[in-house]
Amino acid sequence: MLLKLGSSGDDVKKLQAKLGLNADGAFGAKTEQAVKDWQAAHGLTADGIVGLATWEKMFPGVPAGANAAPVSGLKLDKLTGHVPDAVIGQLAGCAEKFQVNTPLRLAHFLAQCGHESNGFKVAQENLNYSADGLRKIFPKYFPGDLADSYARQPEKIASRVYGGRMGNGDEASKDGYKFRGRGYIQLTGKINYTAFGEAVGEDVLNNPDWVSDKYALLSAAWFWNSRSLNTSADKGSGNDVVTEITKIVNGGTLGLDDRINRFKELYALLA
Repeated sequence: MLLKLGSSGDDVKKLQAKLGLNADGAFGAKTEQAVKDWQAAHGLTADGIVGLATWEKMFPGVPAGANAAPVSGLKLDKLTGHVPDAVIGQLAGCAEKFQVNTPLRLAHFLAQCGHESNGFKVAQENLNYSADGLRKIFPKYFPGDLADSYARQPEKIASRVYGGRMGNGDEASKDGYKFRGRGYIQLTGKINYTAFGEAVGEDVLNNPDWVSDKYALLSAAWFWNSRSLNTSADKGSGNDVVTEITKIVNGGTLGLDDRINRFKELYALLA
């Protein structure tokens, strides 16, 4: 089960009553904040989303109603314990807006997101490279001894590596750092931030951290849809399909074995 911002019904009323709120059955901002406060006070991740872990601690032994959002007939709570509750809570929105809405599509999507984000733990690009790391990973941008003056300076590194491309201004503009990789599939560059913001009706250009803080999964779903990866996913469950998708997401096949393993695990749950 999942209750989050926008949910409604009897379970929300029960939740609100427990929290001492007006039990109107509409999960709004006040309910979300009350949930966060309760979670923090009880040693849970304070994400404002009532997944199974929060519900069971709040109402031991009391089953919740059928509130898990379906994706083409699936109950998303099948993913509990395999994908963080906070991620599961965002899946219905991704399914609705960007058509990640079948077991096959969802398994492929989550497998790629899971790998790219180290199990949904990382939602922002780490650019804290040593000089040797810069020479190895970005030799084009750091010839000779130039890397020595950029090492361990993420803002300078991103501004140089991403400057003057993907819609970013030059290195001096620092757009490369402002629009560095964020979200579970590392949305990068001003062009992509602009397009994503337009798609969801949010001013992410002036609030780029929203991509990692609020829309880590939704931005990944936008990228997924914009690259027609639902079409790729529809081709099946074979390793060749995972490979095809990986090449589009990664630009190569880095981490392919892990992506395949993640897909197989998730598809077994959802199929």
